[in-house]
Amino acid sequence: MKEKTKGRFYGPAMMLCAALCFSLGGVLCKWIPWSGVAINGARSTVAVLVMGLFMAVTHHPLKCNKTVLMGAFWTFGMTTCYVIANKLTTAANAIVLEYTSPIWIVLLMLVFFGRKPNKNELLTIGVTAIGILCFFFDSLSGGGLLGDFIALLSGLFYANVFLLNSYEDGDAMSSLVLGLLAGAVFLSPFAVLEADHSPTVLLAVALMGAIQMGAAYIFFALGTAHTQPVAASLIATVEPVINPILVALLWGEVIQPLSLVGAVIVIGAVLLYNVRSSTTAGA
Repeated sequence: MKEKTKGRFYGPAMMLCAALCFSLGGVLCKWIPWSGVAINGARSTVAVLVMGLFMAVTHHPLKCNKTVLMGAFWTFGMTTCYVIANKLTTAANAIVLEYTSPIWIVLLMLVFFGRKPNKNELLTIGVTAIGILCFFFDSLSGGGLLGDFIALLSGLFYANVFLLNSYEDGDAMSSLVLGLLAGAVFLSPFAVLEADHSPTVLLAVALMGAIQMGAAYIFFALGTAHTQPVAASLIATVEPVINPILVALLWGEVIQPLSLVGAVIVIGAVLLYNVRSSTTAGA
């Protein structure tokens, strides 16, 4: 895995900025009356232009190798699943289940690198599983079960994004741009077919592309390139806290009691895991 060469706080600061930009996702998804694939195609089109301009200005070369292409694939899957999940379940369920990514990272490290989870990781996986069950039991009566499954799948994609961007031959910016380009090429035609292209809807799409994706992914790429995978995932948990709060305030979407319990369990377990891991590493 590549060494983190920037200052101590550079990577974490970039990840925090990314999380704040990403937090607008739920609000803007609810604003746009389009299907999930149409939204992702349109916002990816705007975002890839923003990120392409950033790469041109900073003279960041577009790399293309096996690791970068795999990162692009996982990015495409992550972004698409997240928006679809937002349309099928609540914003809280969609974002919190996506942020099970640290647990997926532990499992992926076991499967592909033979790294056995320690007691802290096993405990976190068990507790997180309880939180996930709370979401699914709540959705059995609310009709958002499919959305919850897709949101959980986006968490798996998200975990792979973190891991691949930390490889020596990986390049977060290139993977993100190529992943967004795939979304623009394959999914933007669905946006053209949507009925509502009013100025307010197009404004929401522009904001999603430029800020919630473009600016956010610039910060995200810089952050993941200079922060260890689990630490980056820890800072990113700012998003699942702020995201549903904004949706509740602006759109009146109520978080069901059992889902709220699940959210507290999942976020709490991930936070505690990362704090304990950092403490152990620094001992």
